[in-house]
Amino acid sequence: MLQVKTIREDKNRIINGLRKRNWTAQQIKVVDRILETDDRRRAAQKELDDLLAESKNMAKQIGQLMGQGKAPEAEALKTRVAAIKDQTRVLEARFEALKIELDGLLYAVPNCLHKSVPKGKTAEDNKIARAWTKSFPILPADAVPHWDLAKKYKLFDFELGVKLTGAGFPVYRGQGAKLQRALIQFFLDEAIKAGYEEIIPPLLVNEDTARGTGQLPDKEAQMYACERDNLYLIPTAEVPVTNLVRDEIIPEKNLPIRMTAYTPCFRREAGAWGAHVRGLNRVHQFDKIEIVHIEHPDRSYQVHQQMLRYVSRLLQKLELPYRILLLCGGDTGFASAKTYDFEVWAAAQERWLEVSSVSNFETFQSNRMQLRFRDADGKIQLAHTLNGSALALARIVAALLENNQTPEGIRIPKALHKYTGFKMII
Repeated sequence: MLQVKTIREDKNRIINGLRKRNWTAQQIKVVDRILETDDRRRAAQKELDDLLAESKNMAKQIGQLMGQGKAPEAEALKTRVAAIKDQTRVLEARFEALKIELDGLLYAVPNCLHKSVPKGKTAEDNKIARAWTKSFPILPADAVPHWDLAKKYKLFDFELGVKLTGAGFPVYRGQGAKLQRALIQFFLDEAIKAGYEEIIPPLLVNEDTARGTGQLPDKEAQMYACERDNLYLIPTAEVPVTNLVRDEIIPEKNLPIRMTAYTPCFRREAGAWGAHVRGLNRVHQFDKIEIVHIEHPDRSYQVHQQMLRYVSRLLQKLELPYRILLLCGGDTGFASAKTYDFEVWAAAQERWLEVSSVSNFETFQSNRMQLRFRDADGKIQLAHTLNGSALALARIVAALLENNQTPEGIRIPKALHKYTGFKMII
């Protein structure tokens, strides 16, 4: 959530950022509505403060008058104090209503994009920041996509998933299950080696937690809800892990805070047909390792680049060709100020699959969560939050299977040998 102070002091930058997100002139009018509502909230606050100050002053005068034996004058002031209390209750209700109205308007406004985010409307307008195609695969003539490989080698089963739950819930089995578990452990070990603290968070979160990272009120339709308990299944570990430091003031010396977590993730993706969503290309439940940073604002964009290098090294160790896309304004997520997507090449499908998003949210999430730090001078500031997938398994598995198929079986990258216990799927 943007701060009103930021909108007031840097209104033109906020408006230009919304234009870069392709907001219409009618939509952008919300900026003026926010400032007008805040003006009314401030006026109500001042009137309330003035009345409370007057009441406090009169209370002192009443005591003095009673001590001087001037009971009639004291009673007159008591009548005025009682009237002020009635006015105060009305003003407090008005102030609270204005605060709720203001919060509702602020929650509807996305993050302000970083100046380096390119203009554009859709994913086709994203910019390729860099690519690594050193291990671009050459497949045998009879190569098939991963969903056919899964049947041939009995690696995972979507029909059983439909039987147990519904479409989009694969059942991994045999060497497919071992490969899945090997990737999870490999990614976790790499994260811990890089200095991240491992977290095992709950898979269900409450409304405050979902609101803190921007899932509510923007993405209710994408989450599975447990309505009876008013809880949500997490769409990513980012949600509970970032909220671990909600409502805290952190000493500057404790920054940065770097955490990692493996969790299943649950997403009610929009239904679609075609090869682009077939097999593991789009599922409702998948495993993912997340990395989360709580950073000083002066360092967050430097750290953002470090996170890109970290995810790049993981993909290189898996020998997967990849490219990094800088998302345009129209494709950048609601809460993000700047996002890079990683895509890996799935050779049998001859298409790129997104496997990671690495984002800087600046103060957007921390303002919602009241996540602050106290600097060396004692000043309290909002921290910057960043996160990234390191990595999402479903599409990683798809690319690994397709890119490494041979007439003898499916080759396992060397980095995974000690985790799988086998070098080939046969």
